[in-house]
Amino acid sequence: MFSKPKNTSEIDLEQHELLEDAQLRIKQKKRLYSHFVIFLVGSVFLILINKILKYGADYNWFIWAITLWAFLFVIHVINVFVTQKFMGKDWERKQREKLVLKQKKKIATLQKEIETDFPISQINSKESNI
Repeated sequence: MFSKPKNTSEIDLEQHELLEDAQLRIKQKKRLYSHFVIFLVGSVFLILINKILKYGADYNWFIWAITLWAFLFVIHVINVFVTQKFMGKDWERKQREKLVLKQKKKIATLQKEIETDFPISQINSKESNI
């Protein structure tokens, strides 16, 4: 009752952010694994259609379909495991900071231009003359 108030808001906020990031990563990996299972089942299905049901039996078109699908799956794997390391939350934060710094510099140069074109002393002297 008379104890010092604990500063748990920052800790809770950090834990909440970490939890959200972890949930996002879990969702990404879950989608990737689902994609892999669907890829395997779909590949078998394409082979069955071509070989067993004799749809387009004179040409093995399933090889091209599976190759294209495998390429898309590899892109998905790269996105989940490689790109997220290089372009994750830290990368986004750094990019945001760079853009904010660039905007601040632009605002500072505009303010300098305005001050040189319209000095405050001239504005104050015009106001006192009125």
